[in-house]
Amino acid sequence: MTEIRIVVVNDYPLFRAGIVHILSAELDFAIVGEGESADDACRLARLQKPHIVVLDATLPGDGIKALSRLIESDPALKVIMLTNAADDHRVGPAMQVGAWGYLLNGISGAELTSTVRMIHRGQRYVAPAIAAHLFSKPPAASKLDDNCFSGLSSREEQILHLLVEGLSNKEIGGRLRISEKTVKHYLTIILEKLNAKNRVQAALMAYGHLKFRETRAT
Repeated sequence: MTEIRIVVVNDYPLFRAGIVHILSAELDFAIVGEGESADDACRLARLQKPHIVVLDATLPGDGIKALSRLIESDPALKVIMLTNAADDHRVGPAMQVGAWGYLLNGISGAELTSTVRMIHRGQRYVAPAIAAHLFSKPPAASKLDDNCFSGLSSREEQILHLLVEGLSNKEIGGRLRISEKTVKHYLTIILEKLNAKNRVQAALMAYGHLKFRETRAT
């Protein structure tokens, strides 16, 4: 059994203890460190070499700055951010910096553990309530180059539209009747063409681009 090494950083001791209690109950999870600040997060990541850091977005020292430092020091590290509100203004920037997941503090224990495993396997995740808020906000203006979207093939456009709908690789493959492996191949190409760091950023870029085009057309 592969042991998933986890660091939990939250400045509320009781809440942090609850997260640790839930994760420690899983046989394949190992809590290798606990902290309460951005400096703690970076120190523990350096010393303990965790696979995943569960990080409070509002912790002292700025959660986003801590995320940036963590990713800069170890690009392979997977960071899950926790927030109190679905409309948290830090969500978009955090996903662009390189967060692998963004969850609400009210998440159930079962959803938290399943998300940790999902992210450890290499899948990114944003809580549905947070994603719904992100995609409901019309962009004020589009700073995207039309050329990067015009360079997409028809199949890549299809996949990108389904990505915006929130479908997983498996669901996209089922919709288009292609293999999940083929979907991953296309997504790699799409990310390169859009210069996006991950699928969430690509979806946000595409959504903003589509909405801006709709605004110009009316």
